Amino acid sequence: MDSQSLRATQAPLKEKYQTNPDAAVVRLRAEANGSTGIACKIDTGVAMVEAGLHPATGGDGSQACSGDMLLEALVACAGVTFQAVATAFEIDAQNLKVTAEGELDFRGTLGVDKEASVGFQNIRLNFDFSSNASQETTEKVIELTEKYCVVLQTIKQPPELTVTQQRLN
Repeated sequence: MDSQSLRATQAPLKEKYQTNPDAAVVRLRAEANGSTGIACKIDTGVAMVEAGLHPATGGDGSQACSGDMLLEALVACAGVTFQAVATAFEIDAQNLKVTAEGELDFRGTLGVDKEASVGFQNIRLNFDFSSNASQETTEKVIELTEKYCVVLQTIKQPPELTVTQQRLN
């Protein structure tokens, strides 16, 4: 898709959202269902994924790890956002590789150390690509990618989260 096609595709959406802000609010939903053993099955809309324990918590590595899936969601969103911004800037960015990595202290997850945090202690996001655009332009593309990447912004500024339960007896 080139910049004109992208603008043509997004223009009616932008106009609609300006005149009717409520139309811009879309509910996304994910669901996991129990599976055999300590696992859940997630329908991604493309394929079923079975998530289970990370080997550092007793898993055998045959199932997806939710921590990896979080990083995968981040690189997917950042990669698509980068490509959209680069397209809008009419930059020919090639050989794009987006990586995310971070450290977890599994003592917290396993309750071994009550002081150890549960979750990522840090996350690093990196973009490698080739481009003939100026350094200033590519820095602007990265800045806007960071600004408009939904997953990145959700991690940086967590939303209000409500946890509920319903017992099925």
